Amino acid sequence: MTRPNILWYCTDQQRFDTIRALGNPHVRTPVIDGLVGQGVAFTHAYCQSPICTPSRASIMTGLYPSRVHNTRNGNDTFPAEAPPLISKLIADSRYHCGMIGKFHLVSAGHRPEPRLDDGFTDWWHSHAPRDDWPPGTHDYADWARAKGGDLNALRETEERIPTELHQTTWASERAIEFISRDHSKPWLLNINIYDPHPPFIPPKSYADQFNADDMPGPYFRESDLAHQAKFAAVDFQDEVRTPEEHNAKDAQAKYYAMIAQIDDQFARILDCLDATGQRDNTVIIFTSDHGETLGDHGLMYKGCRFYEGLVRVPLIFSWPGHFQQNVQADGLVELLDMSATILDLCGVPIPDYFQGISLLPVLTGEQNGDRLRHFVRSEYFEALDPYFTGGLGSYATMYRDERFKLSLYHDQKLGELYDLDVDPWEFDDLWDAPDWQAKKAELVLESFHSHVCLTTDVGTKRIAPM
Repeated sequence: MTRPNILWYCTDQQRFDTIRALGNPHVRTPVIDGLVGQGVAFTHAYCQSPICTPSRASIMTGLYPSRVHNTRNGNDTFPAEAPPLISKLIADSRYHCGMIGKFHLVSAGHRPEPRLDDGFTDWWHSHAPRDDWPPGTHDYADWARAKGGDLNALRETEERIPTELHQTTWASERAIEFISRDHSKPWLLNINIYDPHPPFIPPKSYADQFNADDMPGPYFRESDLAHQAKFAAVDFQDEVRTPEEHNAKDAQAKYYAMIAQIDDQFARILDCLDATGQRDNTVIIFTSDHGETLGDHGLMYKGCRFYEGLVRVPLIFSWPGHFQQNVQADGLVELLDMSATILDLCGVPIPDYFQGISLLPVLTGEQNGDRLRHFVRSEYFEALDPYFTGGLGSYATMYRDERFKLSLYHDQKLGELYDLDVDPWEFDDLWDAPDWQAKKAELVLESFHSHVCLTTDVGTKRIAPM
């Protein structure tokens, strides 16, 4: 197989249920919808941590966050013992690699994010879309300043940051610049925009397109308030509140407005692929690092929980003429599997230590996508970052098989158990239900086994039997 270009577009904090073609009539996503129609959408893709840095570290190394020893936001350095980033492996195989936007494998708080041995020849960095970064350290801030934009001031106006000065637009500009070059070898471009990450402040021109009164609102029952009170000592970014107290429908409208802008800017990049004659030899991937609670169960933003809106994300692959089209694969997959697939597409041997599996057989139709993994995992270990207050940070894991989801909050000796076949939005916790104790014990054991087998670092390479 000819080694294709890879256009890898990763949003920040986008839930799985935010694409019209996949069942949400309240969003506007015609371009992403087209990608669904021209490719394979994995409808049950799970991130390996519900916050940014550990999820991104997992994606870039092919290991669970605890295995790569990078489990929290705010870390000073990247682990020296970590394996090469997949971008480095791909660059070493003679790909031209570019990175646009947020990377966040180590802390970007109060400083520019330090570069790693990442393999990127082109590096246009932007973390939070503010303009208080020192000149020369954040390409987006420099770009906006050069256009006369005061990002901090604009964020406080009713108009917000207009589309022409927005970070999502800047990312498209840089992507078009990269794609339009004469490339003598295949390329990988990793685009990491900041939206729809909070604060929910879309440009007014997009916010005006979505009315809070038209929104369906979050998945919430009054019983959620008492249920979440059990987890008061477990990390989360915001307080448990009713949808009205969260103003959740307004947040939902603004969140969808941010996604509409993403869709429009994504279109510009795909149009550039067409205009330069590169679409036929470019694999397009659309995904996100983790989701957003958006008022579900009384929660807003992210933290130590594992509800579907927070840990399940979009994952779409498209390469017409090579991949199946208009296929929705419902089997369980992890973002680790996206990483393995990217290596496979680039002709890079998947390392023995890698914990993802290539999805290429599903993409090409050689394998059915209904059953891919027996279970998926997500982790949250001492992930305290500047948004959280108090405590040392929670320790929690999620184990989800084809029917049940078990969440364990280890430091608090608490848990949740849901039968997703009959309760897909996780309202009826079976943790204490007498009839489900045997199933709970079985899943706790399975979760323990998976954690020990998949995250234990047994040390250096064995060279002798004793």
